[in-house]
Amino acid sequence: MATINKPLKPKPLTKLRSPILTLILCISAITLLCLFSSLISTNGFSFSSPKNLPNKPHRQHTTHEKYLYWGSRIDCPGKHCESCEGLGHQESSLRCALEEAMFLNRTFVMPSRMCINPIHNKKGILHQSDKWAESSCVMDTLYDMDLISETVPVILDNSKDWYRVLSTSMRLGARGVAHVEGISRVHIKENSHYSNLLLINRTASPLSWFMECKDRNNRSAIMLPYSFLPTMASQRLRDVADKVIALLGDYDSIHVRRGDKIKTRKDRFGVYRTLHPHLDRDTRPEFIHHKIEKWVPPGRTLFIASNEKTPGFFSPLAGRYKLAYSSNYSGILDPVIENNYQLFMIERLILMGAKTFIKTFKEDDTDLSLTDDPKKNTKSWQLPVYTMDEVE
Repeated sequence: MATINKPLKPKPLTKLRSPILTLILCISAITLLCLFSSLISTNGFSFSSPKNLPNKPHRQHTTHEKYLYWGSRIDCPGKHCESCEGLGHQESSLRCALEEAMFLNRTFVMPSRMCINPIHNKKGILHQSDKWAESSCVMDTLYDMDLISETVPVILDNSKDWYRVLSTSMRLGARGVAHVEGISRVHIKENSHYSNLLLINRTASPLSWFMECKDRNNRSAIMLPYSFLPTMASQRLRDVADKVIALLGDYDSIHVRRGDKIKTRKDRFGVYRTLHPHLDRDTRPEFIHHKIEKWVPPGRTLFIASNEKTPGFFSPLAGRYKLAYSSNYSGILDPVIENNYQLFMIERLILMGAKTFIKTFKEDDTDLSLTDDPKKNTKSWQLPVYTMDEVE
């Protein structure tokens, strides 16, 4: 008997699709709800340290830009060509040069390396590799050039952009470059002979670059705050700081500068004097406790960054606070840090990320500080003070 094969009709998919669609819609709704709630919670917080920036292409320099060159190394030409000062000193000089570039509306040619003072590189608290013995480091391992360029356009002096500027200025001859010395930035800006040139080769002060900004006590003359360069750390350093900040959670911080700042010398009568008469006293644990108790409640996590080398120096504070140091996070820091400058830059970001940040010296009117001694002294050597009489 012959059989006839009838074509099979496909079963309706309504019943099959219905639970799948329902599941997909539920998952989508939950995902959107979680995303929305995370955005709300994230926007509720703010941090002092700069946020991680998304990967983006390097800034493109145009042919219409004009350039300012101060030298191949910070403070060189100048007093410190054979040696160099610490990070803070060099940052003061670099900030001065960047301010002039802002004032002249020019792109600053940044030295591609920063000199490392060996005295300031012996205080590393982490495992030190052979790289710690190097006398300089690559500038963009310290700073984010694209981030700086959002405020002051910069290029490095080993970049293709710089070689292009040099070759162009040579072709232009007298119309391309001017070598200036002892001329104020106001004169350079207002004199068309200089303002129209492609490149200003600015020979800095024979003392230090920052001497070109001698009027920094005039607040209206300051274009870049002290905090500018500390927040311009490279992406790699910012990432490490963010990891430590996440582990610290809710914390407070103090920066305790001792070491070089508490040095004394004998006068002609054999009496010891110092430039900061209260600093040694104000940065000892018992005085720190007295000073910060009105700002930091007991039981808080207190992150301490200091150049004090005595082991356990701050241990007396552990009776009131949960103490934390960079050395507690060596597993995170050690693979990244190659010199003490990088370590200090990370510590500064961690310090700034705290709920309450207490500095050693007051740098701004709103700062909290351990001492009332001025950071910049007038070279007046005074008798050290160790009593509580003058403490608030």
